Amino acid sequence: MTSSATTAPSPAARLTSGSWWFRSPDGRLTLWQLPNPALYVWLAAVVLGRFDLSATHATAVDGIRHGALLVWALDEVARGASPFRRVLGLVVLVAQLVSLVQA
Repeated sequence: MTSSATTAPSPAARLTSGSWWFRSPDGRLTLWQLPNPALYVWLAAVVLGRFDLSATHATAVDGIRHGALLVWALDEVARGASPFRRVLGLVVLVAQLVSLVQA
């Protein structure tokens, strides 16, 4: 008697599978998702930071830029749709925290 049930791949097999890294649990390819308000705020702050701003305004824009990226990273770590997105969120979170500690 043979069984048609499939067995789950081993954890090692999943880690090396590109499909597992970039797909959500329901099988959709999830490299990015729209809308993404935190990234919109970050992008706006990056653009504003390119202008010749007073020191006070530049500091405020820089704080908004870092804050938006921290919010995005925390959201990805907590609710990322794929393992890639969760790892990316963790990398960005660590980089932002290191950047803030060194400032």
